[in-house]
Amino acid sequence: MVELASPSDEGPRGLSALRQKMASYERNGARLGWLLIPAERAVEIWEPLADPPAPPRRLEAASRLNADPHFPGLAVDLEEIWAG
Repeated sequence: MVELASPSDEGPRGLSALRQKMASYERNGARLGWLLIPAERAVEIWEPLADPPAPPRRLEAASRLNADPHFPGLAVDLEEIWAG
């Protein structure tokens, strides 16, 4: 699952709402979630099946995401997203 923060989502209230949405997806069985935050060139990686369970991981200035091992072969290049 991928969520892309838009300019209207900027600020703590907007990102809080997106994080609540991500947590809802997680509770409903999503195996992997990426919250892309272009204004910060950051990605939060939600892996509810991680062992041990952990809060979302944050990547700064990543240029590519790989969904391995959850979805082998799935990758997303982020440079075009970051460029706007």
